[in-house]
Amino acid sequence: MSTSMSLPFKFLPFLFILFFSSSLAIPLSYNVLSFGARPDGRTDSVKSFLAAWAKACGSAEAAIIYVPPGRYLLRNVVFQGQCKNNDITIRIDGTLVAPADYHVIGNAENWILFEHVSGVSINGGVLDGQGAGLWACKKSDNSNCPSGATTLRFSNSNNVVINGLASVDSQMFHIVINGCNDVKVQGVKVSAAGDSPNTDGIHVQSSIGVTILDSKIGTGDDCVSVGPGATNLWIENVACGPGHGISIGSLGKEQQEAGVQNVTVTSVTFTGTQNGVRIKSWGRTSSGFARNILFQHALMNNVDNPIIIDQNYCPDNENCPGQASRVKISNVIYQDIHGTSATEVGVKLDCSSKNPCTGISLEDVKLVYKNQPAEASCTNADGSASGFILPNSCLKT
Repeated sequence: MSTSMSLPFKFLPFLFILFFSSSLAIPLSYNVLSFGARPDGRTDSVKSFLAAWAKACGSAEAAIIYVPPGRYLLRNVVFQGQCKNNDITIRIDGTLVAPADYHVIGNAENWILFEHVSGVSINGGVLDGQGAGLWACKKSDNSNCPSGATTLRFSNSNNVVINGLASVDSQMFHIVINGCNDVKVQGVKVSAAGDSPNTDGIHVQSSIGVTILDSKIGTGDDCVSVGPGATNLWIENVACGPGHGISIGSLGKEQQEAGVQNVTVTSVTFTGTQNGVRIKSWGRTSSGFARNILFQHALMNNVDNPIIIDQNYCPDNENCPGQASRVKISNVIYQDIHGTSATEVGVKLDCSSKNPCTGISLEDVKLVYKNQPAEASCTNADGSASGFILPNSCLKT
C-alpha cells in the first residue's frame, strides 16, 4: 500500500526538472552573418536579413535575430507576418545603412517595414537613412525629387517594442506606428538637421495603446506627430529640439476622418523649437476631433510658440482659403507649463469660428519673453484658468 502510494512521488523531481528547464528554454538564435550578410557597408544584405527573418518567423518557438557590429547596406525591405510565434527579438549591435543614392529607395514609401507582426522587439542599433542628399534636392526646388522613404514603419501589428534604437538622417519620417495596438518606444534617439524637410521623429496614427518614453528627438519637423485615429497615447520624458515640437495633427485633411483622444504628454522639454505643445487642424470641413488631451510638466527653452492651437492650418493656401475648420477640440488641459518664449505671444489659441474649442484648462502656467510676461491670444476658445497664470488667461469663461 505504502509502496504504491509512493510511486508518484518518485517522479516529482523529474517533473520539476522538466518543467523548470522548459520554462527557461533559450530562444533560437539566427545570426545574419550565417545567412551571408556582409558588414562592409557596401554589399546589399537584404536577402540575408530576409532569410534570417524567414527562420525566426517560421519557428514555433521564441527566436532572436542577431546583427553583429558593422555596417550593413539594405535596400527597402518588408518583414512580413503572420509568424508562427509571438516572440521575435531583433538585437542590433551594428548599423543598418540605406543606399547613398536616394533614388534607390526614394519612391518606396518605406525603407524598413514590419507588417502584420505580433510580439516583435527591436533592441539597440542604428538606422542611417542617409537622407541629406534628398533634402538638398528638395531645397533646390527640383521637381524630379522622389518623395522619400520613412526609415522604420510598423503597420497593422501588435505588442511591439522598440528599445534603445537610434535613427539618423531619415529621408522622410523616422519612425511610424500605423494601425497598431500596444506599442512601447523607449530610449530612442532620433536626429536630423534642423532644416531637413518632413523628417518627423515619431509619427503615430490609427493606433491604440502607444507609449513613448525616455527619448531624445531632434529633427527638421515634429519631434512627435499624432495623426487621426490615435487613442490612449502616453508620451513621457522626451527631450525635443530642434524641431517643430509635439503636435497633434494636422487633423481634418480628410472630410471623413477618425479623431484623436486620450493623449497624455508629460515631463517633456523643448529647446529652440518652433512649437512646444501644439494642436493643428486644416481650415476646412471634417468629422475629425481632438479630445481628452493632457499636456503637463513641460519646460520651454526659447520656444517660438510654447502653447498653440492652430485651426487655420492651410499650407501654401491651397484647398482651404476662406473655409473654417470643423474639427472639434475639447477637454484639453495645460498643466505646469513653464519657461521662455522666443516670441511675444507665448499662448496662442486660434480656434475655429464654426466649431470653437471648449473645455480648455490652463493650470499653473508661467511663460516669459525677454524676462517679461509673455502675451496670450485667444480666438473662439472657451475654458478656465487656475493657479498661477502668466500671461493672464484670455479664455472665455
